[in-house]
Amino acid sequence: MVDMHLKQRLDRFCESAPKRLVQAVEYSLLSPGKRLRPVLCLMACETAQGDFQQAMGNACALEMIHCYSLIHDDLPAMDDDDLRRGRPTCHRQFDEATAILAGDALQPMAFESILEGALSPSAMVESCKTLAWAAGIQGMVGGQMDDLLEENRAQMHPSGLSGSQVDQESPENRLGSIHRRKTGAMIEASVLLGAIAAGATTECRSALGRYGRGIGIAFQIVDDLLDVESTCEKTGKATGKDAARGKLTFPGVYGIAQSRQMAKHWVAESLAALEPFGKRAEGLGQIAKYILERHS
Repeated sequence: MVDMHLKQRLDRFCESAPKRLVQAVEYSLLSPGKRLRPVLCLMACETAQGDFQQAMGNACALEMIHCYSLIHDDLPAMDDDDLRRGRPTCHRQFDEATAILAGDALQPMAFESILEGALSPSAMVESCKTLAWAAGIQGMVGGQMDDLLEENRAQMHPSGLSGSQVDQESPENRLGSIHRRKTGAMIEASVLLGAIAAGATTECRSALGRYGRGIGIAFQIVDDLLDVESTCEKTGKATGKDAARGKLTFPGVYGIAQSRQMAKHWVAESLAALEPFGKRAEGLGQIAKYILERHS
């Protein structure tokens, strides 16, 4: 269902746009994927007793921002990956310049998706503000920058560059800070955009926010574990690259066994945050359990 709405929006937003650019956007946005963020948004809306159709513009916006981030992350200047979701990455299928522009195009499309939705003007503004913060320099982009700095630090000097404030922090604190922003901010925003669409109370949003923060951390821990333990065939992307690049990862800092326990802890915290909602939150609870058990 989400894919249908994504395609409908692309058809409207991309009318008269350069054909090659549209092809690159469609190739990336409509590729097979979990659609985790839009599903979280729609389920959070229903959990907050809203009509999930009202949240569809927000849900599509989340997937557009997520897709743009993947296109840019895969570029040679960043993670330099050739595979994404079992297919050549956008810059491999097309070229680097087209991939950059495809990512650039998806960012404003995301906000257009919110603004053409079925929400009240105040809910649209709040949705845009929430998404902009999560995707921007205080959230995902800032986390990605610090992740790249960690990688550069490891490559320049195995023991780390000395003298900067970040080097005076423990690896545990740096790791947590990176992934609360790089991964966690957008996952938390996914449930918050659903709550906003439902017109949820402050108390309801707070509980859903705690849930989103918990599964955001758990998602990244499991992602790091999959990079160590899984295969390219299972994940649809290259594995074993994080350690080779010197990236800060949960298994690298805490070890595999403790990382698994941490993922279980954060899923348990997320499930506890859902208790006030009772059966209405069963779908969100299933997603939390899926995150712990996923293989890709």
